[in-house]
Amino acid sequence: MDTERLTLRPLTESDVDSLRALHADPEVMRYLDPAPVENYLGDGFHAAVETATGRFVGWFELTGTGVAELGYRLHREFWGRGYATEGGRALIDRAFTTGDVQRVVATTMFVNAGSRRVMEKCGLRHVRTFHVDFPDPLPGTEYGEVEYALTKEEWRRAQGERHVADGKS
Repeated sequence: MDTERLTLRPLTESDVDSLRALHADPEVMRYLDPAPVENYLGDGFHAAVETATGRFVGWFELTGTGVAELGYRLHREFWGRGYATEGGRALIDRAFTTGDVQRVVATTMFVNAGSRRVMEKCGLRHVRTFHVDFPDPLPGTEYGEVEYALTKEEWRRAQGERHVADGKS
């Protein structure tokens, strides 16, 4: 799948070194528990490659049917460029137009303001703040986790509003 600036394709074994490099950055992993990179090679996980340069930007996830979970992780050098929003929106649009997805959800730590902003830009709305007892909590855990969501109906309404704003009624 191609967006304006990204190519999203399934993650493969050939991406393992790129995944390890991404997950080795302590700032990228600041709000995340580490998991073996091989966990990201399944269905619904996509490598994000910068179309103009062919560079590995990071990965996106949209997994599940009925209710799908959105996730993303990008190299720091690509933060603040709109890539997370661009890739997230593309996957959400595809899920609502081609799949059985009725709702997209995403979660992060309350203190992860950057990721929360991406969720909002993708059209997701704050649903709840909740607390989880972790055996080895990360700094900021005391403020809780947040869940954001978007239903297919909300997405359809937003698409209609976007078309009207663009003059495509």
